[in-house]
Amino acid sequence: MRNEIMISTLNDFVFCPASIYFHMLYGETDKISYQCTDQVNGSAAHETVDNKIYSTKKDILSAVDVYCEQYGLSGKIDVFNISTGVLTERKRTVKQIYDGYVYQVYAQYFALKEMGYCVRRIVIHSITDNRSHTIPLPEDAPDMLDKFEKTIKEMHSFSMDNFVQINSEKCKRCIYEPACDRGR
Repeated sequence: MRNEIMISTLNDFVFCPASIYFHMLYGETDKISYQCTDQVNGSAAHETVDNKIYSTKKDILSAVDVYCEQYGLSGKIDVFNISTGVLTERKRTVKQIYDGYVYQVYAQYFALKEMGYCVRRIVIHSITDNRSHTIPLPEDAPDMLDKFEKTIKEMHSFSMDNFVQINSEKCKRCIYEPACDRGR
């Protein structure tokens, strides 16, 4: 049996696998002691979903735990409108659609499908500018689906022992950089 992967770590892994280690290491430490302003603001933007006060409508699923057996993924969805079939991942500010964002919504998509829901559309919503970005469904984006599946396989076989971050720009933007020895 393979280890379960948290949906939220898909984006982290694409950014830098070492960040997952440090995130788990800091665990329950008060986030204000290590998070940057963007992360604090991102957490605040998620509060209505995380606290299950986003909507009281019966056809809106919000902050629901999901599991995808096919890929061994678990986590929460932000918002799924059962009647329209729209799955929405909310981000504080979206300046660019990163692969990790897409992998997160694909994981949610496959989990919802396994639960018997019909997902007709995927959206990543930027809260600060109220813009929605439509993401192609996995069956309509075979190249992205292939990259998603390869990333999951990489995560299952990843070893921190040999990892070196070769993209120094990622290290410059990482909140864990002061504690990390994986950059060049």
